[in-house]
Amino acid sequence: MQADPIVKSVMIVLALASLACWTIIIEKLLRFRMIRRQTHAFETAARNGERLTAEASNLAGRIVAAGYGAWRDQDPSESRMERRERIERAMRLALSYDMRHLQTGLPFLATVGSAAPFIGLLGTVWGIMNSFSAIAASQDTSLSVVAPGIAEALFATAIGLVAAIPAVIAYNKLTTDLGRLQQSFIGGIMMLGDHLARDRNHYLRAEAAE
Repeated sequence: MQADPIVKSVMIVLALASLACWTIIIEKLLRFRMIRRQTHAFETAARNGERLTAEASNLAGRIVAAGYGAWRDQDPSESRMERRERIERAMRLALSYDMRHLQTGLPFLATVGSAAPFIGLLGTVWGIMNSFSAIAASQDTSLSVVAPGIAEALFATAIGLVAAIPAVIAYNKLTTDLGRLQQSFIGGIMMLGDHLARDRNHYLRAEAAE
């Protein structure tokens, strides 16, 4: 509490950044867990040729809705391969739109992970400068003169590391998880696109049932 105002400002900024990072991390972990269940159900249903519900309330449902929308817009002159490519393209566009929303917050984690140590270093340098100033003012190199500036300098460094380390680890994990989720959805999209392109009657009955 008795630290220099500059060092104290650095500590406050790093503490707020750490709090924001943990908020993003917890929110992403919970959301990714929910989407992972949707991915598994979507991929399993697409593999087995089961009827999928086009619900706008979840990611898998929006992908299915995009696929059904492209399937309805059929052109008698197009081949099955062309129809499949068009249906898959519509579903991939829906997927990419949601993927961009899921990436929200990840750049902030990357920024904090790379910048927090340097922000903490600013506080460290300022605290050491205060220690040298105290030595010059008192003409004394005892521990009681040097310790306050060194202590606040080291504490600023520690807060920078506390903010940066979880941010870097979480960014790497969440980015990897997001890539895996996207690949799983793409696999389901390919299977669903194939079913929609070649098995018209099955999905026509499914649409009628809805």
